[in-house]
Amino acid sequence: MTEGIWMMKRPNTKIMALAISSVLSLISPALAETISKPKDQPAMTKIQMIVGGDVLFATLEDTTAGQDFAAMLPLDLTLSDYHGIEKVADLPRKLDTSGAPASYKPETGDITLYAPWGNLAIFYKPFQASRGLVRLGEFDGPIDALIQDGSIRVRIEPVD
Repeated sequence: MTEGIWMMKRPNTKIMALAISSVLSLISPALAETISKPKDQPAMTKIQMIVGGDVLFATLEDTTAGQDFAAMLPLDLTLSDYHGIEKVADLPRKLDTSGAPASYKPETGDITLYAPWGNLAIFYKPFQASRGLVRLGEFDGPIDALIQDGSIRVRIEPVD
């Protein structure tokens, strides 16, 4: 019986957090949003890549390089095959890679920058960790429209 009484007196932390968030949203919506947003949840930029009649959606990371790439959009590029693993295109300028790791191991669907050459690299097959490769983001779904022989024209733009 004592255990049952203790359980009734112990506050439910989920209910308490919801109540505190509700009160804060009345007092200060900005403070409530700051407190309720997980700290490990960075802001992400949504983009779309138009390939012929297909639209592929992707998410850029909230990194210096990801933000710098987003600032370049919209872009019209010609992607060409590179070693049957990735599609690549030259960018109009180098991206700021401050704070980026020295290397990255790409997976299928990763949008990256090969910093030494300053080109965009979209992987349609996984590859080994490569020095100078910087992850910019990833596609949100299948990338079948990109897997074509030869060069393809694409338009990359922010999603409103």
